[in-house]
This record gives sequence, structure tokens and C-alpha cells, in this order.
Amino acid sequence: MREIGIGLIGGGYMGKAHAVALSAVGAVFDTGLRPRLQTIAASTPESAERYRRAFGFARAARDWQELVRDPAVEAIVIASPQATHRAIAEAAFAEGKPVFCEKPLGASLEDARAMVAAAESSGVPNMVGFNYVRTPATQFVRQLLAEGAIGDVTWFRGEHTEDFLADPSAPANWRCHGRANGCMGDLAPHMVNCALALMGDIAELSARIETIHPTRPGPDGPVTVDNDDHGQMMVRFASGAMGHLYFSRTATGRKMGYAYEIHGTRGAIRFDQEDQNSVWLYRAEGPEATRGFTRILTGPAHPDYLAFCQGPGHGTGYQDQIIIEARDFLRAIETGQSLWPSFRDGLAVWQVIETAFASAGDGRWHPVHHD
Repeated sequence: MREIGIGLIGGGYMGKAHAVALSAVGAVFDTGLRPRLQTIAASTPESAERYRRAFGFARAARDWQELVRDPAVEAIVIASPQATHRAIAEAAFAEGKPVFCEKPLGASLEDARAMVAAAESSGVPNMVGFNYVRTPATQFVRQLLAEGAIGDVTWFRGEHTEDFLADPSAPANWRCHGRANGCMGDLAPHMVNCALALMGDIAELSARIETIHPTRPGPDGPVTVDNDDHGQMMVRFASGAMGHLYFSRTATGRKMGYAYEIHGTRGAIRFDQEDQNSVWLYRAEGPEATRGFTRILTGPAHPDYLAFCQGPGHGTGYQDQIIIEARDFLRAIETGQSLWPSFRDGLAVWQVIETAFASAGDGRWHPVHHD
């Protein structure tokens, strides 16, 4: 068993989640490579010192540049705003250090392409953070589909819907400005990643993207919202299956509406993240009178569940998804091989998002081009 010094950039919502995960992952999964909380950087040296004390890092850096150059930092986790991702990743790869970057991969398709080029040129492991697809339930669904449990898949419906900006009187904040901070840059990547993981490549799509509340209250009067509140896509997967994806930050009543439904020739599957420890499975077999959806509660028989709990039905939570990501990042570093989802998988998501913007702009179906 050996240690590896981890540098974390960003100590906010996701920064804290990664710090907790890095502290717990060795005990949860008995990893051969154990993370050492070495250095943390934030928007100011004062914030970094505050996070250092709170999370247990050995030292606080003045800025992310100092952290990247720190010889005691052997791998880097990026949990800072999207606009910073590219510069940090490129600098880290230039130092030959593995990188785990929170989604989205950069603030644009151009950023994502540059980050993939830097990652692949460096030859060091890289991963992007799509945590929701790591639940034992969704990992189990991937297994079911791979095994052909519901026959040939004919249709997929996915959504990522929340309501944190549903109230038009809610004041403007940072989420209301910048394309990458809109719904298509913030929520949509999670469900696009899910659709690609479960269904494979999207061949073409037709999209509509809208801003529901064009202004919001500000300290000096109305503030213009310059990004999107919700969007939808009709898609055709490379497999031939049809699909529909919807994303919204104004879906009143929805708190964590990461949900999907899949139809096949011999069954169907339903899942909703608000009940993340349940999968609903329908098998088209037996007498018609006894057919129906069966609720399957996750337990030790499902992927990555047993490491957290021996009791079926007790459930896993949000933080556990981040711990699973940390385990995979350590495994990638230990083997020297990037694991799914890599930076290239993050680029694939951006290619779908940019194609959606193009389609929304001219009202036409567009093919999705893959680098």
C-alpha cells in the first residue's frame, strides 16, 4: 500500500464532496493506493486556508498555479468553476500529473477539444466527473441492457429536471450568466452522459432551447438572464432507437429529477434519482394477468453497493457516488490507464450539447459529429 499526494482546486460544494470522498475511499474500498490530502487551492489564499483547516489538507496554496507546481502534489482534482478547467488541466498535464475534472469538461466545445488533446499528448490518466451514473442502480441497469434483459431497445426517455430557478422572483445569481452556467451547460451534460452510457452514440438530433424568465431581480433593478432555463431534444441513436431528452432548472417540484425510461422488445426499465436505490423492471413473460413492473431495491448483489453496506434496501447516497469516482481515479492512476468516463467521454457530451445549440438555432435536424 502506498500513498499519493492529492491536490484539490476548489473547496465549495463539489470541492467538499471530493475532500470527503478522498478521506473515505481507502477505508470503503480498501484501495491499494491511498490518497494523502496534500494541498488545496481556492479563489483566495484566505479561502484556501479555511478549507485546509476544515478538510484536513497538509497545506494551502496561494493559487492553483502554485498547487500544480507543488512537487508533493502527484495528482489533481479540479472542482473549480468551468471557465478555469482548461488552463488548470493543461498545466497539470504539462507536469505529467493525472487529472480528475468535474463536469462539464471546460466551458465550451473548444475547451473540451483542447483538454482532450493535452490529456492524450501527456499520456497520463484522466477522468471527468459524472457522478449520477455511478449509482449501484444505474450500474445495474447498464448490466441489464448489456445482457439483453429487455430485448432490443427501441426507445429511451431521459430527463434532468430541478427547480432551483423555477420562481421568477428569485434574484439573479452566477448561474444566470454565461453559456456554460445555463441549463444546457449545467444539468444537461449529466443526462446526455447517461444516455450515451446506456444507449450508445447519438447519431442525430433536433433541439429547442429557451429562457423562461428573461430577467430576474437584481440589487439595482431587473437583470437580464443571458443563458437558458430549459431545453429538449428528439434524438436518433446510432443503434436506430428513438429517444427524447429534457433538461430544466425551472421544473417546479423537481429536486433531483435525473430519470429515465427504456423500452425494449421484451421488457422495460424505469429509474428516478429521487428514489436512487430502486430500479423498476418489467419483463414481458408469463401470463398477462401477472405481468407488471417489479421494484428492485439495490443491495450487496448490485455493483459497488457492498463496500458501503451489507444490508439490502438500506441504500447509498450522493456522497457515495463521489467515493466511487475517487476509487476509479485511484485505480486509473495505479494502472496508468484512464477509466470511463475519460476526458474523451466528456468531449462526446459537449459535441451533443453544441449540436443541440446548432439545431435550436435553425430548427433543423443535425448529425452529431464525433472527433
